[in-house]
Amino acid sequence: MGESRPWGTLVPAPERMLTHLRQAVALVRATPGHRGHTVRLENCADVLVAGDLHGHVAHFQALLKLADLANNPARHFVIQEAIHGRFRYPKGGDKSHQLVDLFAALKCQFPKQVHYLPGNHELAQWTDRPVLKADENQNALFREGVAEAYGPAFGPQVYAAYLDLFRACPVVLRAPNGVLFSHSLPAARFLPLFDPARLERDAYDPEDLQPGGSVHSLLWGRDTSADAAANYLRKMGADLLVSGHIACDAGFAVPNDRQLILDCAEAPAGFALIPTDRPLSHAELIACVRTL
Repeated sequence: MGESRPWGTLVPAPERMLTHLRQAVALVRATPGHRGHTVRLENCADVLVAGDLHGHVAHFQALLKLADLANNPARHFVIQEAIHGRFRYPKGGDKSHQLVDLFAALKCQFPKQVHYLPGNHELAQWTDRPVLKADENQNALFREGVAEAYGPAFGPQVYAAYLDLFRACPVVLRAPNGVLFSHSLPAARFLPLFDPARLERDAYDPEDLQPGGSVHSLLWGRDTSADAAANYLRKMGADLLVSGHIACDAGFAVPNDRQLILDCAEAPAGFALIPTDRPLSHAELIACVRTL
């Protein structure tokens, strides 16, 4: 299904990938329950949600097999923060774009069931605010990986399509039973200015993406206090929060009595299969957690 590059890595044909990416952007915007950058999940009996993947294709493939979407038409599959990982091409470029490719193809196959929650790394990539880790510029490595995979003729087009997808993806998913999915939550000091209505607009205002803005604070926040979670959920009109963003040695963490954090970047990789056809207690939510 792909063409072999000189270094032996299989990647999709560039023309095919561009088609998938552009279709995926349109399908994200047409997702049932879509309003701006939020989605109310429809025809939803349960949700299989992953933690931050950061380019871990093997974890994605294992989760997709467990989701078994074809045989579970009322199941939704949620991934988050796909880019900026530790996997490299021979010349040093970041391979994590491959996970975005897989999402795009999957969105075309199951447009109503598959969702991508971008994180602070996607925000940094599309707003060109470098993320540094171990003295490496993650944004530059990602762009180099795209160029290494797709070459000078198609690399810029594919990269531009990735940015379009990051901008289009929802930052909040709402399950019918009051469970909310978002990459993180605003820190307590930003909550008074956090406006959920701004997330329901089709286009972000520039200030939404700046530090302290509604989108930036939602994707970068690391306040896991009970008060922050309770106040965020109250603003969002939800009961329980499933998030990512924070590395967890066990693959998941339970920082307070309203929140579950999942992490799929390393092993063990935390995910949860959450029923959404009935209200859940926090204890019942935590009982849904599994690891790879």
